[in-house]
Amino acid sequence: METLNDKLAGKKLELEYPCNWCYKVIASEKETLEKAVKDVIEEREHKLTTSNTSKGGKYVSMNLDLLVHNEDDRQFIYDALKRHQDIKMVL
Repeated sequence: METLNDKLAGKKLELEYPCNWCYKVIASEKETLEKAVKDVIEEREHKLTTSNTSKGGKYVSMNLDLLVHNEDDRQFIYDALKRHQDIKMVL
């Protein structure tokens, strides 16, 4: 029996742009993460909300919601966040 994951495997995500997009961003501390996000998106309108803190308190995650204009814009922001030295992971 074919599962949903089987059906979605290899399929490109189809979005209608512009659209709101949420990145989950993970770093070692909240203030560092907030500054890193500002470094990447500069003055662009966004909403940054606290998501989780790891059990041992070593990592924090926040949700970054903003309007993306097209696929290149969405991917550019993802890549820029991922490359930032203070950001551990982007989902």
